[in-house]
Amino acid sequence: MTGTTSAGSADATTTDTASADELIAEFDAERPARRLSGLLAGVVTLVALGLSLYVLYRAFRPGAVLPYRMLFLAVVLPLTFVCYKPGRRGTDRPGVVDWAAALLALAACLYPLVVFDDFIRRAFEPTTLDMVAGTVIVLLVLEACRRTVGWILPAVCVAFALYAYYGGYLPFDWGIGHRGYDLDRIVVSFVMGTDGVYGVPLDVAATYIILFTVYGAVLDHSGAGKFFVDVSMAAFRRSRSAPGRTVTLAGFLLGTVSGSGVATTVSVGSVAWPILRRAGYPPEQGGGVLAAAGIGAILSPPTLGAAAFIIAEYMRVSYLTVLLYATIPTVLYYLGVFLAIEIDARTYGTRAVEVDAPRFWPLVRRFGYHFSSLFVIVVLMALGQSPFRAVVYATLLAVALSFLDREHALTPRRAARALAAGTTGVLPVAATCAAAGLIVAVVTLTGLGLKASSLIVGASGGILAVTALLCAVAVLVLGLAVPVTASFVIAAVIIGPALTDLGVSQAEAYMFIFYYAVLSEVSPPTALSAFAASAITGGNAYRTMMATWKYTLPAFLVPFAFVLTPGGAGLLAQGTIGEILAATGVSALAVAALAAATGGRLLGPAGPVERVLCAVAAVLLLFLAPLPALAGAGLLIVAVLLHLVTREREAVH
Repeated sequence: MTGTTSAGSADATTTDTASADELIAEFDAERPARRLSGLLAGVVTLVALGLSLYVLYRAFRPGAVLPYRMLFLAVVLPLTFVCYKPGRRGTDRPGVVDWAAALLALAACLYPLVVFDDFIRRAFEPTTLDMVAGTVIVLLVLEACRRTVGWILPAVCVAFALYAYYGGYLPFDWGIGHRGYDLDRIVVSFVMGTDGVYGVPLDVAATYIILFTVYGAVLDHSGAGKFFVDVSMAAFRRSRSAPGRTVTLAGFLLGTVSGSGVATTVSVGSVAWPILRRAGYPPEQGGGVLAAAGIGAILSPPTLGAAAFIIAEYMRVSYLTVLLYATIPTVLYYLGVFLAIEIDARTYGTRAVEVDAPRFWPLVRRFGYHFSSLFVIVVLMALGQSPFRAVVYATLLAVALSFLDREHALTPRRAARALAAGTTGVLPVAATCAAAGLIVAVVTLTGLGLKASSLIVGASGGILAVTALLCAVAVLVLGLAVPVTASFVIAAVIIGPALTDLGVSQAEAYMFIFYYAVLSEVSPPTALSAFAASAITGGNAYRTMMATWKYTLPAFLVPFAFVLTPGGAGLLAQGTIGEILAATGVSALAVAALAAATGGRLLGPAGPVERVLCAVAAVLLLFLAPLPALAGAGLLIVAVLLHLVTREREAVH
């Protein structure tokens, strides 16, 4: 990329044997797609292009919901078998099994559409053909999910299906038993309604997510990704902390294009690690900066992760409302990251680095139009436009503005490739959402959500703080096994009721779960983004993971303020202006105290006593109540005074 290649060539990275694509394939939750060529690539592009164009058209001419979901699955499921290998050692040319699966998926998914009215009416008395088609759809969805995100989520789905079938044999005193359901009833719940494969998760993939993947692909093909890295390199003045700030800004901007924590980490890292190394960052700390920058993109407006769209659908609120929920936590997250960067710059004695990058203002004047479509999305939603139309208008604007740069102008052929890439990019998410719908169907059929809620509340003794802690651990553990979207869906229907039963609002509960679902990507022991960063820097994976945890610590603790304190609603931009500002200010002070405690510095190196005082102060401040906040502020003042006295004594001696 312009302005960064010279730095990269001066310092060869430690990943001599692995390209960025290979690293993403190794560490991302999503498996790499086939590299198709020739006539087949052209056919797939045409089919994907057709779906993208239809989705864009449907934003202005919406129709019946359920038939559209069925049509969407009838296109993406066969495409998945053509575009994804059955295993990591598969070839780039689809084989007999792939074509058979694709044709079977097409036939099975079109069947409900052909007999739609009768199919829906027969939900209470399905025919043999209904059962066969439904079973085939379920099996193929699980196989598509296995190909795109691995075997764990399909295994979880199978476990839930077995629970629905055999749950009647569970002891009554276990609390999760039910009367048991036969195979026909389970299949009906999976495919003949709106709680299974064709439920809300797939609807979100077929509406919100595909539109945003199309938008991201158009941005990428128009040169926005290159500009975002270049402008990040040029943004900060030459100082010891500038390299870390640059990486963080680049991760935030690139996240609007990639939407993946691992992909953003690798994309930024392949360019920025040589610069961080020249600045004096140890491999583990540099990897921590890269991973924190990558995961921050999923937590940040205007294009949050896929789970944020599901929040909007579950709560029946606008996507703009969810963006507002996420705004203050995002500010606090990046405040924590930037403070940690400042501390590490002094701890490790990093130095300024001369980077061959264009100057900031000339670069912005020439290519700053790439920012405009991001602002258009938010402005149009604020003016009352639906998110569907807002993102379509932003996409059209990005296409039009691309002609300001001849090198990246989206001519008809390039625009077609970009639109097709939007559809192929949604295939793993569509498979994940369809599979997650199976779990939602079982939870609805068996009443597992309420039963699990009762068990969690019972285990915590009805104490909200203990319940929140148990829920956080459960979501983190769940996120270690399945992708973020599936993790959120499962936790929302099973764990969410435990929080709302104790008086937590739906918005606070869902945002709490959302943050912990996303943070599973940087949580021990399988922090995917941190592992990818360590592969780039050559650092120890465990120490990189712990460095990432230090940078992202505010994101782990601030969500507890959502659910444990009356003032927590202010962090979600709920309440009066005064309440929101007070909650933000106190939380910012808590984040600063956390940074001092984990980084070990105030005005200089901090001793153990000062660090402990700062840590306790941070916890008290995050209660967001007057007395704890005053106590926390007092402890922080004591820590600073003790630090000043200690420094003065050391200076005298």
